[in-house]
Amino acid sequence: MSMPVVRPAGAADRAVLERLWLMFRHDLSEFQGGLPNPDGTFRSDRLAAAFTDPDRLAYVVTSDEHPAGFAIVRGLAAPTRVLSSFFVVRGLRRRGVGLAAVRDVVERHPGPWEVAFQDANTGAVRFWRRVATALAGQRWTEERRAVPGRPELPPDVWISFAVAAATT
Repeated sequence: MSMPVVRPAGAADRAVLERLWLMFRHDLSEFQGGLPNPDGTFRSDRLAAAFTDPDRLAYVVTSDEHPAGFAIVRGLAAPTRVLSSFFVVRGLRRRGVGLAAVRDVVERHPGPWEVAFQDANTGAVRFWRRVATALAGQRWTEERRAVPGRPELPPDVWISFAVAAATT
């Protein structure tokens, strides 16, 4: 397996990202309880916004020419960017693909970053703490924040870190 290739998603990538989105939302349904829509899809407004909102950008991750995952960044013009959605297919997890993909994405947009996940998603908890340490050493923070408009849900975990501009 070669290292993943990360590139901004274009219009031609939308159908692939829509299929990967179904896998992503299915995985999250275990922790968030969301059910598919009557047509079998999941809510996808964040994915759609990544193709229309100039303050967001979707990245597609491939491995040996196969779709491997995606990343969606929001707050491109904000002081702090947010990795609002991140997904790696199960067959490539725990092989360094996720860390390499996150590193590639955040280094394209140096500065402060935030990412949210749920405490119940123990794989995500381990992954994002490992990512923060790999990218920022001990210079990262973790806090719990209420989910806006959803008082019935447990708070999200937010990790904050900063990535310096790459030196050439």
